[in-house]
Amino acid sequence: MKILIVDDEPGIVMSLEFLMKKEGYQVYIARDGAEALDIIRQETPHLVLLDIMMPSVDGYEVCRQVKESQSLQETKIIFLSAKSKESDIEKGLSFGADLYLTKPFSTRNLMAKVQELTAC
Repeated sequence: MKILIVDDEPGIVMSLEFLMKKEGYQVYIARDGAEALDIIRQETPHLVLLDIMMPSVDGYEVCRQVKESQSLQETKIIFLSAKSKESDIEKGLSFGADLYLTKPFSTRNLMAKVQELTAC
């Protein structure tokens, strides 16, 4: 099971990578949206943990491109963002995200959601 972590904060990337590897997932890392899109096209991850505010290409654009691609119909997206207003959450879900969690988030809750979404 492949998971792509997309975030420009090294601390978050490291802790998420540790968590996911501990659960047995194959983990890929991207520091911005452009890098994420390259990895998504090459590896077709089952799940993308996606920050919204990043340099170059933002998370909304990454989500839009994934959801519009025929070959990525099975790829699930979880937004992990500090943007916590109701309007931000609605916007993220309107782009097709499967889940929107605000930072800081509970790692236990995140892992439960990851397992739910990858169980299909």
